[in-house]
Amino acid sequence: MLVTTILVLMILVAILLIIVILVQNPKGGGLSSEFGGGSSQMFGVQKTGDILEQLTWGFFAFLIVAALGTGILSKLSGSSVTNDSDVNVERSTTAPSLPAPSTPVPTAPSAAPTGQPAIPAK
Repeated sequence: MLVTTILVLMILVAILLIIVILVQNPKGGGLSSEFGGGSSQMFGVQKTGDILEQLTWGFFAFLIVAALGTGILSKLSGSSVTNDSDVNVERSTTAPSLPAPSTPVPTAPSAAPTGQPAIPAK
């Protein structure tokens, strides 16, 4: 139940992260500045502390922590991704025993016959 809740939250946060990244203004640099699309600053990059950048880092941090947390929780609780009630398998209390073979199984010869060569010489 807890792992399912965290997974649903992770999906919602991932969608919000995509939206926040798409809403942000491009800062320039990279390929856009190579083709004359941006202006260069002589004294370094100005630090922007706007809310969209903080939301981006916050959503990213939540996704990393939640992914590690669900991995740890699933290992501790012993649960798996598949639900055991969905699998239709008959379970018995004793291990099934295989019937003994009635005839012996023939074995392969250990060496080739010495009278005939395996490949005829030309």
